[in-house]
Amino acid sequence: MSKHTVLFELGCEELPPKSLKKLRDALHAETVKGLKDAGLAFDSIEAYAAPRRLALKIVNVDAAQADTQKRFDGPAKQAAFDAEGKPTKALEGFMRGQGITVDQVSTFQAGKVEKVCYLKDVKGQSLDVLLPQILQAALDNLPIAKRMRSAASRTEFVRPVKWVVLLKDSDVIEATIQDHQAGNVTYGHRFHAPEAITLANADAYLDALRTAKVIANFEERQAIIDQQVKALADEVNAIAIVPADLRDEVTALVEWPVALRASFEERFLAVPQEALITTMQDNQKYFCLVNSDNKLQPYFITVSNIESKDPSQIIEGNEKVVRPRLSDAEFFFLQDQKQPLASRKEKLANMVFQAELGTLWNKSERIATLAVALSAITGANPADAEKAALLAKCDLTSELVGEFPELQGIAGTYYARIEGENDEVAESLGEQYLPKFAGDVLPKTKTGTTLALADRLDTLTGIFGIGQAPTGSKDPFALRRSAIGILRLVTENDLDVSIEDLIKLALAAYGDVLKDHDKTLADAVAFLEGRYRAKYEDQGVAVDVIQAVQALSPKSPLDFDKRVNAVNHFRDLPEAAALAAANKRVANILAKEAAPEGNVVEANLVEDAEKALFAELAKITPVVEPLFAAKDYTAALSALAALRAPVDAFFDGVMVMADDSELKANRLRMLAQLRDLFTKVADISVLQH
Repeated sequence: MSKHTVLFELGCEELPPKSLKKLRDALHAETVKGLKDAGLAFDSIEAYAAPRRLALKIVNVDAAQADTQKRFDGPAKQAAFDAEGKPTKALEGFMRGQGITVDQVSTFQAGKVEKVCYLKDVKGQSLDVLLPQILQAALDNLPIAKRMRSAASRTEFVRPVKWVVLLKDSDVIEATIQDHQAGNVTYGHRFHAPEAITLANADAYLDALRTAKVIANFEERQAIIDQQVKALADEVNAIAIVPADLRDEVTALVEWPVALRASFEERFLAVPQEALITTMQDNQKYFCLVNSDNKLQPYFITVSNIESKDPSQIIEGNEKVVRPRLSDAEFFFLQDQKQPLASRKEKLANMVFQAELGTLWNKSERIATLAVALSAITGANPADAEKAALLAKCDLTSELVGEFPELQGIAGTYYARIEGENDEVAESLGEQYLPKFAGDVLPKTKTGTTLALADRLDTLTGIFGIGQAPTGSKDPFALRRSAIGILRLVTENDLDVSIEDLIKLALAAYGDVLKDHDKTLADAVAFLEGRYRAKYEDQGVAVDVIQAVQALSPKSPLDFDKRVNAVNHFRDLPEAAALAAANKRVANILAKEAAPEGNVVEANLVEDAEKALFAELAKITPVVEPLFAAKDYTAALSALAALRAPVDAFFDGVMVMADDSELKANRLRMLAQLRDLFTKVADISVLQH
């Protein structure tokens, strides 16, 4: 069968930059699915995306579907022919329905019954017929939140469609897609080369557009931007801040990228750099520059969509646009300094945190009480922790945070430094919100760790205390994320404290505000313990490892973490599968018949295998007991792996449920001793292999 290279291009008005890459990938995926469903083989599909176009190049695609046979089933052969071999009424009805004669009837075996059928030859449809349908279906299935109609067209798309190209090698495939007749004409850069371009064939696409100042390949365009931005940053010994989302968005805004470096007045560097970076990135789509110490430099890089004869005009224009935005940030910063942080508590007293839990100032006072109590666990200075807690929410009333909400905490850190607070107090104001998301950094200061814990514990305990725990997809106070944050803050700072004790401290800070302390304690503890699975699954830990530890219900997150790490390590040992299976067998035996109290009686050991296991248990127990006491579970389980051979030999050569009651009791006691050693870490019988 012949093969062809196909080019499809949908030309539009400027597509939404934040969605361009997603639209390209979805068009690619939907087209791959459509071709496979249609039975059309191909070598590869290259997907392209630029501000005014989505395109696909399908390499070596089949010219048509393969011819097939379709089977139409009739009655059983026995019912289809009479004793003389003539068609019965049943067969005649089947033939009438299919429009065939008796010589076209075939038979096939359906289980034990032979049935008649009609095998109809179905000719495969051509690529020219199928492809327009596949492409239109792909466009209809793109993830577009809001579709629009343009002019008199009834079809909808994310932006008005202007032209459609559909080429099979050098031939146009006759089709109407998105109400536009397909052709071989595309268009170049809106300003540099707006005239029509007739494509000679599908392979000419990229080069023809490049000549017309359009880089259609998204990744190629992005690489050009990366190179230009780095070169401009290197010229002033700086490093460009290039967030992935902004990089994609800028790539989606330009057809012919030209990066230019501009500057702003150095006086603005006195303003918190986070505010300046935020306004330049979010509002102007600029790449900011920092030095090796991550300090903002008075430059930024803009990526233009035209190759100007006088780039200085574009640079000056951007400098003119950014100046008022930086001036606003400077104004807010200076205004805020007229009022000390501590004096803002009056405004916090008028801001509701939650109707039943009081104001933000009530919360600040609770956090302060809780932070002092937590200092004994975190090692923070109680005075620093209390002061930081009372200042923690004050910057929420500032002008700077009002304009840049993402600077909550960060603004407080700047103002606290200006007011002469020590580093622990000042840094903790920004650290209180860490970690903000899965995998985010944790606070570096002990005061910050204390504040971050206190804030989350206060919110979680309070919301459970008023009966508004998360349900289904509703979690307005982000308690699930807070819970993971609490677990990380405890485990990664080696804080040996139980979840129950943490919730009790939070309840003590609430006092009479919460009515049912016992129920709140039980609900909040259960919720936090229920987040272990999400936390460790995110780290790639297998579910059975987590369940093996959960079976023992450790009270401390730190202890839980050490056990999970130990079982995760044990799971990869060559002895793990056999010992997990043996533990499962032991658990099943002891579930049916509990071991009698008392120690194993050595005199009642008669089989060599049980004597060997007893000797190994006697030898290994004093080795692992101190490891358990030190919570060195990884070393303990590694040592217990040595039991594999004697345990296997025991089950191969010893009948546990012996007729002799003393032998049986002795063997059950030995199995209980074995099981007890392993369950000091986890229930490894849960492990799947």
